[in-house]
Amino acid sequence: MSLWILDTDHVSLLLVGHPQISRRVTELGSDVAITVVTVQELFNGWVVQINNAREAKDFVRLYGKFSRTITLCKRVPIKDFDQVAGDRYQQMLMEIPSLSKRRLQKDLRIAAIALSVGATVVTRNYRDFSQIPGLLLENWTQ
Repeated sequence: MSLWILDTDHVSLLLVGHPQISRRVTELGSDVAITVVTVQELFNGWVVQINNAREAKDFVRLYGKFSRTITLCKRVPIKDFDQVAGDRYQQMLMEIPSLSKRRLQKDLRIAAIALSVGATVVTRNYRDFSQIPGLLLENWTQ
């Protein structure tokens, strides 16, 4: 059995109905997961947007999108950042100091989870994820 973990960029596209991503998720079903890191990124993004909204129409739109995000998180398995992932994360930071850049931290946590469960990360962000040895990558937008 293979496992595919959607990076935050692919989850965001899935939430707006991207046809190729939607099709692949439907085809693969329970073999597709997200990480708790992606949940954090999504929720943080919605909180900022909702807190910055000023008009009722913006609240309606944003809370609707936030609600769809919550629904997705209930349907898709969420992989935890457990001790195995934490150990993998620390190991990568020690072996490749250049990965300690702040902008890479969440991607590195997603990668650690994927490596700890033997999953492929589905992302458009090859620039950052390709720096991580042994990490399998796919892009479902092409």
